[in-house]
Amino acid sequence: MVLFSLVATHADIDLETVAQLSTGASELATSAFAGSPAVAGAIVLATCNRLEIYGEAPRPDDVEEARAALITQLSGSTGLNEQLVGRSFNTRTGEDVTRHLFAVSSGLDSAVVGEREIAGQVRRALITAQHEGTASSGLVRLFQAASKTAKDVGAQTALGARGLSVVSVALDLATELSEVPDWSTKTVVVFGTGAYAGATMSLLRERGCTNISVYSSSGRAAGFVATRGGTALDGESLPAAVAAADVLIGCSGADTRVEAAELGRVRAASTQPLIAIDLALTHDFDPAVGALDGVELLTLESVRLAAPQEQAESLAQASSIVAGAANAFEQEREARSVDSAIVALRRHTMNVLDTEMEKVRARHGCTAAAEEVEFALRRMVKQLLHVPTVRARELAANGQQEDYVAALEALYGITVEQPLAKGAECPVDHRTSGGAAETDARETA
Repeated sequence: MVLFSLVATHADIDLETVAQLSTGASELATSAFAGSPAVAGAIVLATCNRLEIYGEAPRPDDVEEARAALITQLSGSTGLNEQLVGRSFNTRTGEDVTRHLFAVSSGLDSAVVGEREIAGQVRRALITAQHEGTASSGLVRLFQAASKTAKDVGAQTALGARGLSVVSVALDLATELSEVPDWSTKTVVVFGTGAYAGATMSLLRERGCTNISVYSSSGRAAGFVATRGGTALDGESLPAAVAAADVLIGCSGADTRVEAAELGRVRAASTQPLIAIDLALTHDFDPAVGALDGVELLTLESVRLAAPQEQAESLAQASSIVAGAANAFEQEREARSVDSAIVALRRHTMNVLDTEMEKVRARHGCTAAAEEVEFALRRMVKQLLHVPTVRARELAANGQQEDYVAALEALYGITVEQPLAKGAECPVDHRTSGGAAETDARETA
């Protein structure tokens, strides 16, 4: 089995393209998993500035077929040209997959370096795949190790110690643009009830803002404010709230968005300035909103440009932790890859031993002499298997496990059974995975 990933991020392509690709992400893993034997497992990580697809293929030769299947599925679901979709992704295999995901989970590849929100998004991506049945055992171990690495980076370095996030940087920008920087005087309308909306509510409270209203096109605002405070809005009350607002914050990524013409009409009688913060990858606000009189529009690109650079020492320390964790994970994974070969050799040897012992018992019965012979043979077999087992681990660590398997077939005629590509039992009980996957993906950045 081999891990691979397809990565499209703000670092390589524009956010608009990432947004277009992400519209087809919700069913991608399930459809590709069901439609291609080359895809033995898949997990999709979609955030405000990236779409990453992590997969597992039965053999290295299957990676290209698996990639093609995923690209075709995504092209079909988004309506984008297949060549454009293919060009948008970088393909990684082997340790590059591990190192990249560990860096992403730790916030090293974020628009705001060191932000902690991405670690939760990685966990939710795994939970979602487990519930959908597309998370292979190899991918489960990969994502669990990535989450552990993120915790280690957070605990052992000063990276992100200031609590920076996409939301906090956006609010800092809004503060700088405001004539009155005191958030306790502001009236805010939040669009969305997903993870970013929750983070936004918490940060607004920390800054003293209490006049917060929430609108959700999915009708979840009432339940959302019941546990977080604020006022729930519906279609009838939304226009009046928007007309009176000092700040609008879009976190939903819903199919509908606030058009410039409509916003201009609703606020025609208002003389107070308005700041619109669009944190949704697919845009909650028409980009033309920024051209309206008295309106300032902040986007994810604004946040990326304004994000402060973390200290070099903290970055170096975090990068070292990620590199060490990735190397350790790969070594463990290589060792696991020869487990079936070691089991096959032990089974073959013990079968030979059992056959010979049957002959001894047939001739001598269950006597003390027979027991002594069996004890001696089992001790000899154990000693004989020691060196081949050690060599298997050494070869796996060097990426030569296939040589070991070939040697077993050539010397003993042993055929090593490979793990089932699909349908294998997952080591995680999905029933106890928690309810985080129930978050509306459309309202989660």
